[in-house]
Amino acid sequence: MNHTHTEKKAKPVAPKVKELIERSKSVILATVDAEGNPNSSYAPFVQIDNTFYILVSFMARHTKNLSEGRKTSMMFIEDESATKQIYARERLTMEAATSQIERDSETWNNVVVKLKEAHGKVVDVISEMGDFILIALQPTKGSYVNGFGSAYFVDSNLEIIEHRNDVNHQAK
Repeated sequence: MNHTHTEKKAKPVAPKVKELIERSKSVILATVDAEGNPNSSYAPFVQIDNTFYILVSFMARHTKNLSEGRKTSMMFIEDESATKQIYARERLTMEAATSQIERDSETWNNVVVKLKEAHGKVVDVISEMGDFILIALQPTKGSYVNGFGSAYFVDSNLEIIEHRNDVNHQAK
């Protein structure tokens, strides 16, 4: 018997980066400490223009990593209960530059108002606690995936640069 394998290429699905972010209330964070040890966590966020802001406590490991400007990655991912294929969940992963926002600055005050609108009165309480700081996450580059064969390079403005095609997807 002669078995021939015909490779079926997946058709790319139109990217919906902004919609994925809009459906998210929190962002998954990946940081590293001074010794290069990884740490993953999450934080509720607000987005203003192309900057993401999180209010985080120094009690959390990731806060020191973020405040010291170490390498950071953030991920937005489709809810598991909403996905049709667990191996192909829609996701956006971005490298990000971080900076700490000065307490009681105009930016601090504006962002805290937006955080309260998005996440409720708890923000009034935690924003007054001395161990909470406000971090800005500025995306630099990343990737967006919304299915098999549907991966894209993303720029710092959260815009699609190009379809990844076969880049890093060759069969072994």
